[in-house]
Amino acid sequence: MTRRNLPAQGPLRRIAIISKLGQPAGPDLARNLGKWLGERGVQVFFDAETSSAIGGEGGFDRTTLPDGTDLAIVAGGDGTLLSVARAAAPRGVPILGVNFGGLGFLTELQPDELFVGLEQVLAGNYEMEERHAIRVRYLAEGSLRSEHALLNDVVITKAALARMITCHVRVDDDEVATYTSDGLIVSTPTGSTAYNLSAGGPILDPRMGAFVIAPICPHTMTYRPLVVPGDVRIEIRLEQTTEQAYLTLDGQVGFPMQTGDTVLVDEYSETVKLVRVTSSGFFDVLRTKLRWGAGGER
Repeated sequence: MTRRNLPAQGPLRRIAIISKLGQPAGPDLARNLGKWLGERGVQVFFDAETSSAIGGEGGFDRTTLPDGTDLAIVAGGDGTLLSVARAAAPRGVPILGVNFGGLGFLTELQPDELFVGLEQVLAGNYEMEERHAIRVRYLAEGSLRSEHALLNDVVITKAALARMITCHVRVDDDEVATYTSDGLIVSTPTGSTAYNLSAGGPILDPRMGAFVIAPICPHTMTYRPLVVPGDVRIEIRLEQTTEQAYLTLDGQVGFPMQTGDTVLVDEYSETVKLVRVTSSGFFDVLRTKLRWGAGGER
């Protein structure tokens, strides 16, 4: 991740708005935001679900973004932002997140800060973080079945009532281990504060180019989370098993896996760009969101 001042890139004239569904706060803000931007000469696009929620018609598929989009504004939590990141990264579209979720590690603004923050963005007074993303390729019977760009993590896990599964892991041409566990996580530095952290993995500074390989409830105590460079290729093969296993991407997209299926993980060629208008850094977020490093009462 790099946080840097952006050179002037011209006015932001085409902005996509995506809101979290299932609660009125996101669509309500999206409606007000669309009006506010329109009054300032900005062309606004809503995704189809948001458009429907605010009584409009049409809209784009949120798995992609309209051509020529200058900025994507996401009104939701980290999960909504992750879903947009998969579409934004290949196109180089920066994202501004407005938190309607829980912790909001990736989002930048609270709803009451949005319009003041947007004034700064439209004036060009903002910075941008570039977060490393990962490319995940899923192979079944030796053939590529799907390919994805992710910001957080890829997880192979057992079904709810199944026994443990076994995954054979290689890094580049080197054999690492055969893990017998409830599952396996490969995380980016950004994703290190998500499932990886719950599974006992380390927190990585997002400026690092690295991956964490973390077993979930391993059978052997000698298995520990492993940090490897971000320029390697990780190969995970599901070993012989009669149990059900699933591949889950950023906690949102999933596939059932069979014995012999392989997952290849390496660094994605593009970064995910997050717009920043506040002075809060990564460690500020850790202290405020996780109360990381907070001592007891004195």
